[in-house]
Amino acid sequence: MYEFELHRFRSADLRRTAQQERLAREVARAGRAARRAARLAEAAHNGGPDAEPHTGRRGRRSRLPRTA
Repeated sequence: MYEFELHRFRSADLRRTAQQERLAREVARAGRAARRAARLAEAAHNGGPDAEPHTGRRGRRSRLPRTA
């Protein structure tokens, strides 16, 4: 019975810790999104080059694989 109670306490503690970590990640993600939105809004207001996201950007060039 003692081991079962320890298991339950440990499980509850792990769940609590995981929930706190999820909340911390969510807060950090929301902060980044708010900063990004504010930066884009200010750039759009000022008419700077960052007024719009890079929509025409292709990322990595798609090349054919090299032959040996």
